[in-house]
Order: sequence, then structure tokens, then C-alpha cells
Amino acid sequence: MRALKIFLCGIFTVVLVGCAGYHLGPVNGATAGEKSIEVLPFNNQTLQPRLGDALTQALRERIQTDATFHLATHGPGDIVLTGVIRTYKRQGIGYLSTDAVTAEDFRVEVIAHITARDAVSGKLLLDKDVKGQTLVHVGSDLASAERQALPLLAADLAQNATEFLTEGTW
Repeated sequence: MRALKIFLCGIFTVVLVGCAGYHLGPVNGATAGEKSIEVLPFNNQTLQPRLGDALTQALRERIQTDATFHLATHGPGDIVLTGVIRTYKRQGIGYLSTDAVTAEDFRVEVIAHITARDAVSGKLLLDKDVKGQTLVHVGSDLASAERQALPLLAADLAQNATEFLTEGTW
């Protein structure tokens, strides 16, 4: 019985210590939903079609899901977020067993330069290159495989960008 009490006290202590550093809500000292953010359409400087629309939509959805900011949909926001997609590249990571030159698996990467400004003062709050990536398995058609992986790629970049926005100290 004494061993059980010691064990339970130990478990309770570990749980208590483990939760002491956890913080619910925004980590930058702001109140959740206090500021609104307006996400303008991304400028796509790559040759990949529909990439700008996919990234803009994924970022809007991620901001709504995170709830640190209120997404401004019917008017200007307190913060204006813009982005320029600068790089889209694929790198072969898996090759056919019968042909060492033909890739069947790719890592697709996109880099976008994201800026966030205070709408009233014009102060630059975020000015950073953000990267997103995903894996693509090529079946019979590379273009179709990349098109199907586009939402995953956009979601990864949106998650990384949202982390920079929500964990910033501005």
C-alpha cells in the first residue's frame, strides 16, 4: 500500500511539473481574437499554376483554426498580411529500381516571402521567408501528382507562417 502511495505521488508530481510550462492561447502576451488580420492574395512569381490561390486559402483557413487572430473577411483588418511566392522546386528522392535516372518520389518545396504590417501605423511586424514542403509520389503523371499534393504543400507553408505570426513578440 505504501509503495502505491509513493508511486501515485511520483506520477502526480511528474504531471504537475510537465504542465507547468504549458500555456493555453497566444504565447506573445496578446488576447486571442483581439486583433484582426487581413490576408491579401499571394503574388505567384513561379510557373506553377494556382499556387497563389492555394496558399492564400490555406493561410486564411489556418488563421481561423488557430484563433489567435480574428480573420478580417468583410473589411480591413488591424494587420495586413501579404506574400510573394518566390520559389517552387522539386527534388528527386526516390528512383525507379529499373532506371536510376527516373525519379518516382519527389520532395516539393515552396518558399514565400511574407510581410505583415500594422494597418494604422504601417509598422512592419513580420518580414520573413517561409518554407513549406511535402512529398509527391509520381504515378503515371507528374502534373496530376503535383496538383493533388498542392493542398498539402499549401497547408504546410500556412502552418509555418501562422507559427511565425502567433509566436511573434509584436
